[in-house]
Amino acid sequence: CGFLTHSPSLTFRFSLLLLDLEEYYFEQHTAYHMTSNGSNVPNRGSLKICSKSVIFEPDEVNKPILKIPLKDCKRIEGLEGKEEENIVAPYKYERGERTFRFQLEMARKTEDIVQTLLQLHRASRLDKLGDQTAMIAANLQSRLARASFDKNSFQSVCERPHMECEAEMVSPLVTNPGHVCITDCNLYFQPLNGYPDSVVRIELHSVRRIYKRRHGLRPLGLEVFCTENDLCSDTYLKFYNTKDRDELYYYIATFLENHIAEHTAESYMLQWQRGHISNYQYLLHLNNLADRSVNDLSQYPVFPWVISDYNSLQLDLLNPASFRDLSKPVGALNTERLERLLDRYRDMPEPRFMYGSHYSSPGYVLFYLVRVAPEHMLCLQTGRFDHADRMFNSVGETWKNCLEGGTDFKELIPEFYGTESSFLKNLLHLSLGRRQGGGQVEDVELPPWASDADDFLQKMCSALESQHVSEHLHEWIDLIFGYKQRGSEAIAAHNVFHPLTYEGGIDCDSIEDPDQKIAMLTQILEFGQTPRQLFTTPHPQRITPRFHNISTGTSLSATPNELSPVSPSMESFEDLTEESKKLAWSNMNKLSLQSSHKIHKEAVTGIAVTLSGTSIFSTSQDSTMKMLSKENGGLQRSVSFSNMALSSCLILPEDKTVVCSSWDNNVYFYSIAYGRRQDTLMGHDDAVSQVCWRDDQLYTASWDSTVKVWKCVPTDISSNKRTRFELLAELEHEAGVNTIALSHAGTLLGSGTKEGTLSVWDLASFSLLHQLTCHSGKIHQVSFSPDSRNILSVAEDSCLKVTDVQTGMLLSTVLAEEEQRCFCWDGNTVLSGGQSGALLVWDLLASKVIHKIPAHSGRVTYIWMNEQCSSVITGGEDKQIMLWKTQY
Repeated sequence: CGFLTHSPSLTFRFSLLLLDLEEYYFEQHTAYHMTSNGSNVPNRGSLKICSKSVIFEPDEVNKPILKIPLKDCKRIEGLEGKEEENIVAPYKYERGERTFRFQLEMARKTEDIVQTLLQLHRASRLDKLGDQTAMIAANLQSRLARASFDKNSFQSVCERPHMECEAEMVSPLVTNPGHVCITDCNLYFQPLNGYPDSVVRIELHSVRRIYKRRHGLRPLGLEVFCTENDLCSDTYLKFYNTKDRDELYYYIATFLENHIAEHTAESYMLQWQRGHISNYQYLLHLNNLADRSVNDLSQYPVFPWVISDYNSLQLDLLNPASFRDLSKPVGALNTERLERLLDRYRDMPEPRFMYGSHYSSPGYVLFYLVRVAPEHMLCLQTGRFDHADRMFNSVGETWKNCLEGGTDFKELIPEFYGTESSFLKNLLHLSLGRRQGGGQVEDVELPPWASDADDFLQKMCSALESQHVSEHLHEWIDLIFGYKQRGSEAIAAHNVFHPLTYEGGIDCDSIEDPDQKIAMLTQILEFGQTPRQLFTTPHPQRITPRFHNISTGTSLSATPNELSPVSPSMESFEDLTEESKKLAWSNMNKLSLQSSHKIHKEAVTGIAVTLSGTSIFSTSQDSTMKMLSKENGGLQRSVSFSNMALSSCLILPEDKTVVCSSWDNNVYFYSIAYGRRQDTLMGHDDAVSQVCWRDDQLYTASWDSTVKVWKCVPTDISSNKRTRFELLAELEHEAGVNTIALSHAGTLLGSGTKEGTLSVWDLASFSLLHQLTCHSGKIHQVSFSPDSRNILSVAEDSCLKVTDVQTGMLLSTVLAEEEQRCFCWDGNTVLSGGQSGALLVWDLLASKVIHKIPAHSGRVTYIWMNEQCSSVITGGEDKQIMLWKTQY
């Protein structure tokens, strides 16, 4: 795929890269070139009819390919070398009048070809480029209309075609017109000219993902991937209208719905943030989602420079000084240069821009890849390589020029962080010229800290995956794909490029003059394009404690210890506990029902279990609290505090007191030892919906639109004396609070209201950190991930939503088939209970249900899970309590 599959042995000489930009290859015929050099033996070869030229490819590989432009009959040929070489080199131009005679092997076609050439010749001689383009386009559409997809190419006679249309297959710098046909089994493309194959076939069941693409600034592209290698696709098609593109896209997408999950920028962000994909993989995914493709040089994937040290003998990846500042664009890394650019920017009339060149363009891509893609460079630069001193000669020199040059602000490409190093070596033995110092341009000069090209790539990859880059990569994403890409944030970040480089910067379809439209489009494509904006709020930072290299197969992150440093032995114990939790969650789909108990008269609203695990307490809308023996399943106690429903319960440390909240606006404290109500907290003006406790503080949520924080010392309550509950804080909301949750360290509180607003509070200062209306209905439950980086919420709108705690950014939205009422989660996997009574196991990263477990006959109203995640207790509208165990 791409540019990295070239080999020094070049068997096939003709390439679409020999055509001009926007030129089409129509047909070929076997012919003989009748030479005038005194030889009586004509050259046999292939005569190729193109929209702007005639190309003759002799069968003898030592003979040059002839290209005869129809407009001015100048001849362009490959460099003549020794017979055994057949090398790629700059074109040789021969000027002057010449006569070329060709004799077709099938003489009866001569008249048809002559008429075709006369028509194309008339088009090439038109004064206006727009008229030329229109006439050639009409010729192309006529050819496409006269032909159709040959259904004899179907893999099976049983295939049922769904649609057929015209399209062009896209590869770097060239397109190839033909017919697309999609059946119930395969996607086919049949080139009009039969080049390079008579038909291209992709099996639908092998497709991994598809992307809509902008091509030429218009929504006409579709790229199909059949492997997990996101750098290279299996086909890129450009359609002649958006309707055909979208119909094909939705047909394939519908086919894939039951096979693969659709990934969004938010779902990939969640995977990356939690260490499930590497920095390299995440950047590839973002490039793909932002319309970047290796098949489109004007939108080639863009990667950052991350290392700034190209002079030392040893590369120190633990030293921050070894790295580039990822919070700034390349143009802002040098303060003195930036000041000069800003002076020009301030004096510039609207529309203003800071940088006169882009960080990614076709020329920059081929600057890096000329050693493996010389034909592409020759195609882009009309048959010539760049001046030897302007070639990619040295990594260190290139970085230095990006820091100091007045017009050089380019970033890198994915190949710098890959495993194929051939783009750094002159394996094709190209004659790339001599530098001013007299040296021949050969392999790229590497930094002193790299022993060879492979070692260089390995160290570049290590730098990209290092802890320092992982902690700062989100800052670069903000610049390239995020909220600092446009507007006032871009200006503040010194990240403003020419307006034409941005999506929607100009509507080419609104330009009526064809010549002006073509000139504008050409300028934009050659200048480079800014990626499609994926994020409009600050990108969250990656979770990096206990960092490991993903290449070893271990996680990039682990749960941080939020409380205090621990001894090595304690760490080992914690690691063992974490492993047991992971094992339990990986087997959550194997939950086995141990027993069920119908002990209430209405829906269960809360469940709490003693530390010893022997007793289960539950509350219900029937206004009672029940105590159940876990060992024998017998009902041990039934307590009623008022005639109003109880909404939640918890057990204070030492298993002496149960706290229950009620719809009668009160909170009740029940002594397990004495078997009676011990105290009552009357602190709200409406129903208390939920209670939480941590570190001698009780948190009460109420439909009176407040969450109140009280001093609550368990020993004072269990000592059988009246307690004075001191109000420490009152957290006000704009609607009734239906649910609350504490982070695992007890430093944050999340709350969800009846109107769908999620709030995150800092408990050190009792101040509001974030507030966002992320649901369209009442929020049923919120819960922090074990590392407290994310918060999950479920609501009446049937959505599961993950929010980043640090930035308040919505990371992921998953729409369930039915309303989910309650859940437990480990940050990746969710066990939820819904309206139908079933328990669902979700893979949040894939945004799908991976298992469904039949449970209650009515909606599930509460889920309790022990600390080891091995035991689950559920309560339902069917008045039952069910006890479950994970099976290994």
